[in-house]
Amino acid sequence: MGKPNRVNQTIVSGFLLLGLSQWPEEQPLLFGVFLGMYLVTMLGNLLIILAISSDPHLLTPMYFFLANLSLTDACFTSASVPKMLANIHRQSQTISYSGCLTQLYFLLMFGGLDNCLLAVMAYDRYVAICHPLHYSTAMSPHLCALMLGLCWVLTNCPALMHTLLLTRVVFCGQKAISHFYCDPSALLKLACSDTHINELMIIAMGMLFLAVPLMLIVFSYARISQAVLSISSSGGRWKAFSTCGSHLTVVLLFYGSLMGVYLLPPSTHSAERESRAAVLYMVVIPMVNPFIYSLRNRDMKEALGRLFGGRAFFLP
Repeated sequence: MGKPNRVNQTIVSGFLLLGLSQWPEEQPLLFGVFLGMYLVTMLGNLLIILAISSDPHLLTPMYFFLANLSLTDACFTSASVPKMLANIHRQSQTISYSGCLTQLYFLLMFGGLDNCLLAVMAYDRYVAICHPLHYSTAMSPHLCALMLGLCWVLTNCPALMHTLLLTRVVFCGQKAISHFYCDPSALLKLACSDTHINELMIIAMGMLFLAVPLMLIVFSYARISQAVLSISSSGGRWKAFSTCGSHLTVVLLFYGSLMGVYLLPPSTHSAERESRAAVLYMVVIPMVNPFIYSLRNRDMKEALGRLFGGRAFFLP
């Protein structure tokens, strides 16, 4: 029985990504909308990176991690949207076996890195507000680089392991994936071999990439809330908490979209619902993040203005 499985596994040539709509008349609209969102995402995150890297006033841990978050968002979106646009343009739904696994690896890695960076940024705000006298020591450049490197390792290794485990799965029969990207759960539904280890890996990665960062974020903001509420003046409370507003908005959008699907009862799950949620956290949120972090941040407005050699954007 082992030999036929190996034969079946080697003849897998690719999969079909069914995308967001099966109606041909809707494809030009989808192409235009997602091309526009992708270009805005790339431009917005690139401007954030350039503004932070070129402005000496923004050489702080908060903006260091924000620049890396912008890079991660750009890469996260680039792992799926260009392939979807290419398929719509070519009027094709195919993705090769190696291309599907490669896309899956980068989606898992950059998606996990996004979560890790959001947790580190919450810790940065916790130290800045709750332990301001120790901030320069606790968030030194060396420790910031170490935390960033740890995030890369913690996300790269499980993503690579999960992808390698998928190479052992035998696919046969139906090869249509009801998404615009290679979703790991959808892939396992197409398998005709044992996927117990792969399913356990998905649960483990969910704990590592989602649950642990979320717990760290909740803990950080619980301590921040305690510290802010202990400030006597309302002006002081507002000033302290306003430094967290942009980050908290992004966290609520990102985790809210994930929980809106994956914490619902299994009976309510559908490919259409999961695809809409995926569009939100893989395309829409990376696109709006630069606006959230720049429009509500005077330092970023001034840095963007200096980047273009003029006065700061959106300043009164």
